Amino acid sequence: MYDAPQLGNAMDQTTTKISARNVQVHYGDTHAIKDVNVDIDAKTVTAFIGPSGCGKSTFLRCINRMNDTIDICRVTGDILIDGEDIYDKRVDPVQLRAKVGMVFQKPNPFPKSIYDNVAYGPRIHGLAKNKSELDEIVEKSLRRGAIWDEVKDRLDAPGTGLSGGQQQRLCIARAVATEPEVLLMDEPCSALDPIATAQVEELIDELRSQFSVVIVTHSMQQAARVSQKTAFFHLGNLVEFGDTTQIFTNPQDERTQNYITGRIG
Repeated sequence: MYDAPQLGNAMDQTTTKISARNVQVHYGDTHAIKDVNVDIDAKTVTAFIGPSGCGKSTFLRCINRMNDTIDICRVTGDILIDGEDIYDKRVDPVQLRAKVGMVFQKPNPFPKSIYDNVAYGPRIHGLAKNKSELDEIVEKSLRRGAIWDEVKDRLDAPGTGLSGGQQQRLCIARAVATEPEVLLMDEPCSALDPIATAQVEELIDELRSQFSVVIVTHSMQQAARVSQKTAFFHLGNLVEFGDTTQIFTNPQDERTQNYITGRIG
């Protein structure tokens, strides 16, 4: 079983963005996540891999408290971002989610214009003093989402009218518009065709210069292409965590080896 370093040591490393210690998640009587310990580096793409139902998306949702919205879900243990406990009673989950953006499996643009999709977060968090500042944020975010050139002449058109791949890049632009520090992606390419997938993967690689990216993926090839660190989950346990190359070429745990070679999955 993978054991992360002690919390005190983790905080001494300036590169650690997220530290999880002894994280447990229960859905009612079901123990979905068991004693997860991990340090996630800043400005790195970290991939969570593992069979369906192994807990990778559940753990991802702990990082921005999305599980708070599920009545029967109980999260215990510590998750710190920049040394601060995100489950502290004084932390406002809405403010936390501005700092920890999320992109979902299926593109989910709001039924609004392309402009208003991106402007929504900055508006509710008061990030722009006036219309020209908001225009700047929208353009910058759409550029970061690698979709500005495709939509700059039709910002008033509905976001739902874009192709699947464009919608997902719009959702990424929307997620980065609040200047988050962490970007969570839950299988962001699973509903996309190969060309759109390649565009989103290229974008993920560019985004890591500005954000700490954590991606859940079913595709081991995708994990190998986009991430620097990989965590393998199995039956609610974090089995192994390390450099992506090492996980795929020289895994230390037999279960990781079995998953990568297709014996379990």
